[in-house]
Amino acid sequence: MKTVLVTGAGGFIGAHAVEHFAAEGFKVYALVHKNICPRLKRLREEQKVSLLYGSINAVPELQKQLRDLELNYFIHCAALASDVGWKVNFERTNFTAVKNTAAMCLRLNVERFVYISTTDVYGLKDFNNEDEDSLEPDPSAKNYYPLYKIKSEQWLREKIPASRFSIVRPAAVWGPGDYTLTPRIVDYLKSLPIVFHFGKWRGKNRWPLAHVKNVAKALYVAAVLPEAGGKAVNVLDNEYTTVSEFYHIVRDLYLPGRELREISLPAEVVYPAAWFSSFASTLLNLKKPLYDPSLYALNTIRHNLDFSNRRLQQWLEAAGRKITTRSEGLFELKDDQ
Repeated sequence: MKTVLVTGAGGFIGAHAVEHFAAEGFKVYALVHKNICPRLKRLREEQKVSLLYGSINAVPELQKQLRDLELNYFIHCAALASDVGWKVNFERTNFTAVKNTAAMCLRLNVERFVYISTTDVYGLKDFNNEDEDSLEPDPSAKNYYPLYKIKSEQWLREKIPASRFSIVRPAAVWGPGDYTLTPRIVDYLKSLPIVFHFGKWRGKNRWPLAHVKNVAKALYVAAVLPEAGGKAVNVLDNEYTTVSEFYHIVRDLYLPGRELREISLPAEVVYPAAWFSSFASTLLNLKKPLYDPSLYALNTIRHNLDFSNRRLQQWLEAAGRKITTRSEGLFELKDDQ
């Protein structure tokens, strides 16, 4: 039986990764630090996972726990995921910890280190269905979240043999158990039932959704497929969902019957308020912005983030798997309420 360890297993993506690898017949170890989400608690009760407690920032102690487990794959989901916060925290968790855990995997002879990055490494601008071979990380990134994802990707390519790592780049992850993206939109719609679109697209630009099950499937194929070594894969759903459509989907699921108006404005109108939200939130080291949109969120929703998922579909086909559709994902969300 193959063995896998998932870091950040107590969180949204990590718990789904644990569930998927367990369903694929793996012996699964879940590394948790403090909090454990309901999904992981259920998996533990069903004896589908073995829990380990530790921190990715304390690698010597972690290595002592792992040295006798004979791990085949190390799935690195743990990260600081926010568009605000102190630089030192992002550097420690999203860069230094990646270097240290990847180096540890080499010492432990782990077959492959699978790193979760983000499509944000490409920058916030308009795209037109480009794939991984025609896109490069944007070196001008200023926000700490994509900045240290880019640095981690570069370090892996320079220091780790290609066959021993792979990179998974999800877009905007959604699905059952989401406590970031969808709740943030719900909170916004509860406070103000008006959706403001900024810039030329007027809400018709793509919101690059990635169902969490598709992320888990991508982590699986990135680990087991030989051709995934040294490669990055974008994770997006097949459906082209616009910003406007996603707001309506969230409204219909969580606030049925609520009136929803849409107004298009120049981005310059809200730029000062967005800048202040980001500045004050980072100064206070908050986990999420004081209010939306933050400056990073503003730049996200005003661009057409339309990436190709052809490689993901090819890898899933090679492994005999299929991508989860939006209708399947929405059915799960309704059942999860």
